[in-house]
Amino acid sequence: MALVGENLGYYYRNSKWIFKDINLTLAPGEVLGLSGYSGCGKSTLAKILAGYLSPHTGRVLIDQNPLKKQTFCPVQLIYQHPEKAIDPMWRMNEVLTESYLPDQKILDAFEIRDEWMDRWPIELSGGQLQRFCIVRALNSATKYIIADEMTTMLDAITQAKIWHAFLRICKNRKIGVIVVSHEKSLLHRLCDSLYTLGNES
Repeated sequence: MALVGENLGYYYRNSKWIFKDINLTLAPGEVLGLSGYSGCGKSTLAKILAGYLSPHTGRVLIDQNPLKKQTFCPVQLIYQHPEKAIDPMWRMNEVLTESYLPDQKILDAFEIRDEWMDRWPIELSGGQLQRFCIVRALNSATKYIIADEMTTMLDAITQAKIWHAFLRICKNRKIGVIVVSHEKSLLHRLCDSLYTLGNES
């Protein structure tokens, strides 16, 4: 059982491949770091693994089956910019309960306050919005999560608290996690193994 990318390749122009022949495997409960220089295709690869983009070569398998478009995808992607992943016309309680009803323990773990629930996204900070995106991704049907520069907008202390709560829940549920970051020090602290995309000097 695993999330597998086989021989993945993607280009935006026919003559310009972003990457080719990418093979990676994420096991349940594993934390895999994905690093690489800016522009090497980390976010594009993340979108392919989560089913938002189709690769030009290769395929994505989840537990030995092709990744299908479903009402709820078992591979969840948490973006760097939460404001782009939240409908500005929904209040935060609607955002949070779009796919499931999180219990109070998980809300407390990410310090989500009751008074935020009736607010519009524009009334909250980027860090506050990201907490909602993280909790929304932790649906009981989630098997794998790709965290693309998930905490870059937060200060160091808040980052540490968020990662501690997030990884503890993922480990307990055996959710496989890909941590996408250009910060190798962060990846070495958080991850079981590291995959480097592109050629870094």
